[in-house]
Amino acid sequence: MNTDNMNIFDEKRKEFTPYGLTCELWQPNEMSKCDRHNEVELNYLPKGEITYIFNESEITIPSRTLSLFWGAIPHQIINYNNTLPYYVCTIPTSIFLSWRLPSTFVNEVFAGKVFIETLETFSDYDEFILKNWFNDIPQNTELIISEMNSRILRLANTALYKNSTLNQNDDFQILEKIIIYVAQNYMNPINIQDIGNLINLNPDYANKIFKKAFNQTLYDYIIQERISHSKRMLLSSNNSITEIAFECGFNSISRFNFMFKKYTGYSARDFRKYNNK
Repeated sequence: MNTDNMNIFDEKRKEFTPYGLTCELWQPNEMSKCDRHNEVELNYLPKGEITYIFNESEITIPSRTLSLFWGAIPHQIINYNNTLPYYVCTIPTSIFLSWRLPSTFVNEVFAGKVFIETLETFSDYDEFILKNWFNDIPQNTELIISEMNSRILRLANTALYKNSTLNQNDDFQILEKIIIYVAQNYMNPINIQDIGNLINLNPDYANKIFKKAFNQTLYDYIIQERISHSKRMLLSSNNSITEIAFECGFNSISRFNFMFKKYTGYSARDFRKYNNK
């Protein structure tokens, strides 16, 4: 491991100063203040553990596991038990949102949840691919973005299904139909009855299957798809917030503002301001 270009946290760094797309080696150190930035962050420790405070919760990142969190959530290292460098990747929010990852996963990331890989079989692969990213940036940016997308999609799928009790192929076929239908129609005024009609099931039963798999209702899933699309538009277009609200399937600006704040913790205006710096 080449440690010549190892980084250390800058205590004078201003909040929301962008890191950009990176894959770097960092020296673990206790931080005297929280960091906040516009990117999604990945950590991987070949050895040792690091303990963060996220808001007011302590979370320990174990060795040889990939972790992911949104850097806009205040985070601060308060303890570590090994001085060896670890990998830190930062992914601009606009790139992360362009990948069309599962809405449930994306919204939990932006709500402040820290995701830690639970499958030990990925450890060797993660260390291998992180070494490649570290060596290849910035020469092979497009390839790295593609590989990051694939790896995080696997992390998302693991997170979504690890607590699922579904074990019938029929149920998974129903879920697939629902997800495809919502993805194609969430900008239209669809409801649970429409989805029930699509799959020839009682809408309450369809909702029950969906909630069992994803721990949320179909209504919540539709709203989250609309919110995810609005985030992409806020970062990639100059459309007004009102225009974006209606283009994403909301029937009033007040409803959009309420739901955006509920699911992200930010107003749409603040989300656009913080992530377009």
